[in-house]
Amino acid sequence: MYLYPNTKQTYTEIDCFIELLTESDKQKIPIGLREFFKENKDANYKKELNINIPFKEQDLKKETLALIAMLYLYYICEDEKEKKELMKIYDDNEKKRQKELQEKYNPENIFHKTDLLESKEEVNQLLVLKKETVFKRIVDFIKRVLKVKK
Repeated sequence: MYLYPNTKQTYTEIDCFIELLTESDKQKIPIGLREFFKENKDANYKKELNINIPFKEQDLKKETLALIAMLYLYYICEDEKEKKELMKIYDDNEKKRQKELQEKYNPENIFHKTDLLESKEEVNQLLVLKKETVFKRIVDFIKRVLKVKK
């Protein structure tokens, strides 16, 4: 199975995270999953994590933070109330992300007036270039015809 370099680096960071866990928390994560991260990590990528520094400040990949959140939610967290709160936060974040994507790529808003003006200017420039090209072709064709008759 081919994994992108970024994915393998994410697995390296996850493996480092798992190594920082207490033995009891490590045991909560299925051994197959732990072995998967260990076997598929990037051997050339080195990442040192410090338990005393928040993960957000340790320049971790976005994917790593998402996987840490998933590991915590599904395997480490034992408090049902906390799990529900986390699920609500994750759900709210996903809704915000979907809303931002909808606004950004909404078919009704793709072409704003400023975008249209820029597009019209670009089209006009292309038309001028195209006209020059067509005119040049006609001139070249006439030259070729005249040369053949000589």
